[in-house]
Amino acid sequence: MPTQSIATELKTFTTSDVLLQNGSVLPEVTLAYRTVGTLAPNRDNVVLITHGNTSGPQMIDPGGSTGEGSWCEIVGPGKAVDTNRYFAICPNMLGSSYGSTNAASIDPRTGRRYGPRFPDITVGDIVATQRALLDGLGIERLVAIVGPSYGGFQALQWAVNYPDAMRGIAAVVTAPLVPRERAEGNVARLMATLSQDPNWNGGDYYDHGGVLESMIQIRTATLKSYGIETRLRDTLTDPADIEAAIRAEATEWARGFDANSLLTLARALRGFDVTAQFEKIKAKLLYVLSRTDKLFPPELAQQVMPALKAAASTPITSCSTAITAIPRRAATPINGRRGCARSWTASVRRSERIRSGSLHPQPSSHGGLKMHALRTGCHKNPVVVLRRARLRLTAKVQDIF
Repeated sequence: MPTQSIATELKTFTTSDVLLQNGSVLPEVTLAYRTVGTLAPNRDNVVLITHGNTSGPQMIDPGGSTGEGSWCEIVGPGKAVDTNRYFAICPNMLGSSYGSTNAASIDPRTGRRYGPRFPDITVGDIVATQRALLDGLGIERLVAIVGPSYGGFQALQWAVNYPDAMRGIAAVVTAPLVPRERAEGNVARLMATLSQDPNWNGGDYYDHGGVLESMIQIRTATLKSYGIETRLRDTLTDPADIEAAIRAEATEWARGFDANSLLTLARALRGFDVTAQFEKIKAKLLYVLSRTDKLFPPELAQQVMPALKAAASTPITSCSTAITAIPRRAATPINGRRGCARSWTASVRRSERIRSGSLHPQPSSHGGLKMHALRTGCHKNPVVVLRRARLRLTAKVQDIF
């Protein structure tokens, strides 16, 4: 019988003299993190959860809420990441706003906030600090790394930078690269809005009243692009009420997220591309896409999966799973290097709610599998994510990883 999942209080890990990929050094780096479950005596039951762009470690809290939805339906006793067996740890990214070193932190060399002087970082820098955190906790190897969106970028970066550090990777609604023009365009759009704020002051706005209204404006536009209006029409009919609800959600997020963090993480994606390093991947890989996702459409599988297959050096039996509830192609299994890479696409009606119905893949040699539709506040409309009591990470974690 599943026991109640209890997340720890926010903890921190601090290290010094962190060399970044651009050659600069951060004299001190703190990473905040939360955990759920019990660490095994030999520390071999760890699942690293990597969060999304505007999310944070609270995504794994029971009942937790973040800018991109809670994963408490995925991480917990008897759930996809079964914390009766596994120790889940979710660190806040370097540069983010939920307890880790970022532009709002004090630079120990000057005694002032970094502000716009915070150095450019990369996804590689982000995962390197996570590696340092795990080293500090005495954790050498992971059961798996699981992350959605920006968290998927981190998972894939881990797979190529530290190929022996994990048994498996689950990269959820994400991609192995961000086109440079898309990343640059995102940074430019953010700067166009923030720089018009009367309090911007070149990014040194902390003592000038902040840029809350601009952050609300940015979040409102983002939520609308994710389809929040469609979701709210399920319960609201008055357009004024819908606008008020959107502003309330945007304001709640904007009060907790720093504008410079938004820029820092956006800039970190300008060079993100691990496709040329696919041959380094040794871990089993589960690649999950959602047909309703606007940023990472299922058509990505047609590019990503053949590239993974081409990079594979040791063919193995493919893990074949077909999702019969979906009319179009549902699964694209391929052979993978020392593991199995799978791509799943799935569709969900916009009106579906949590527990509204399951998509049942056919049983394979790995046993019966099940997926649930879970609505989140992420950059999707409804997002297909992986959850099922006692069957882990859509397929069993112990089988895939």
